[in-house]
Amino acid sequence: MEDPSIGFLLGSIAILIIVSAYFSGSETAMMALNRYRLKHLANEGHGGALRATALLERPDRLLGVILIGNNLANFTAASLATLVAIKILGEDGVAWAPVICTIVFLVFAEVAPKTIAAVYPEKVALPSSYLLQALLWVGYPFVWLVNGLANGLLYAFGVRQDDASEDHLSVEELRTVVYEGSQIAGHHQDMMLGVLDLGKVTVDDIMIPRHEIVGIDIEDEMDEIVAQIRSVQHTRLPVFKEDIDRVMGILHVRNAARFLIDGELTKAALLQETTDPYFVPENTPLQTQLINFQTEKERIALVVDEYGDIQGIVTIEDILEEIVGEFTTDLAATSIDIHPQDDETYLIDGGTHIRLINRSLGWELPADGPKTLNGLITEYLETIPEANICFTIAGYRFEIVQIQDNMIRTAKLSEPPEPF
Repeated sequence: MEDPSIGFLLGSIAILIIVSAYFSGSETAMMALNRYRLKHLANEGHGGALRATALLERPDRLLGVILIGNNLANFTAASLATLVAIKILGEDGVAWAPVICTIVFLVFAEVAPKTIAAVYPEKVALPSSYLLQALLWVGYPFVWLVNGLANGLLYAFGVRQDDASEDHLSVEELRTVVYEGSQIAGHHQDMMLGVLDLGKVTVDDIMIPRHEIVGIDIEDEMDEIVAQIRSVQHTRLPVFKEDIDRVMGILHVRNAARFLIDGELTKAALLQETTDPYFVPENTPLQTQLINFQTEKERIALVVDEYGDIQGIVTIEDILEEIVGEFTTDLAATSIDIHPQDDETYLIDGGTHIRLINRSLGWELPADGPKTLNGLITEYLETIPEANICFTIAGYRFEIVQIQDNMIRTAKLSEPPEPF
């Protein structure tokens, strides 16, 4: 017949192991909770989330009640295990009891429950919050005493609870969360990353450069101006006198149509249909310029340098493309600046922006220096190169195809070879 006292002791130890496992798992689960998802659930009125949030507001009290319960269970179980070992093994049991208890508690009361809690923190923490809150109410005087002694000791060593960093994310940390930790993927994720990156991109990174600006020279013949208006593919056109730096206004195609319909085809009538130009300084961050566009009720701006010379044009559509992507389905196939070749290379215009190339082809050409392909090549070579020379930048193969007016007009680029 089995000794009933041994069976009772073993049953008590099993119950204490379960209690210890509960406290160990609850501790890991509460600390592993996603705080932002927890706030979301709490805002929706989830009871477990509300209680877990309240408990986590004072982590010292939460840890106090968990560790008090856990250690009480562990020490009691260790004492009972020693009695069982003595009954079974005699005096030798005193030596074996700590070894057996350590193995059993490590497996069943520590590693296993904490692993489960780390994998399923919400499923463990939210139901546990009900019991933990009740235990905190019941044992509050003891928890208060233990926390008071512990906090007093920490205070003596210069540790303050107020010194803990607030649970706020920087832009870079939020970018990592969206990129690595978000379940949102594909185009929606790209849009969110695009919004976060607006602060790192300036208007001169995306503007249409000065030499590519399409506008109306008021000094041209009227027939030429009318023909240009009828064939233009842009919505808004700058109107200037001889030089783009002498801009006189911005002509909207809608107003241009009214100008053509009215039949009064004079330069004075054309200028009456224009609006005042809107100027912005270069190096303005896109997030700032987007707000400025909204505030000023403008959609197009002329980018000027520190001397007031016009460097390019930026539109609200250009900024939106940084967020939602290009409005064309295959930019590499449709861009007049990027021409795919049969040998998997690309003929690219020297004035093409590096950011446009990277975004179109999914490449990673250096974009923290010169803005255009011509600038990147001349900075790398430190001279105006001759045609038909080849070199590599960041692993990408470059070949100069055409040089005109001391500027690289066309270059052939290809991706780095695949590693073996």
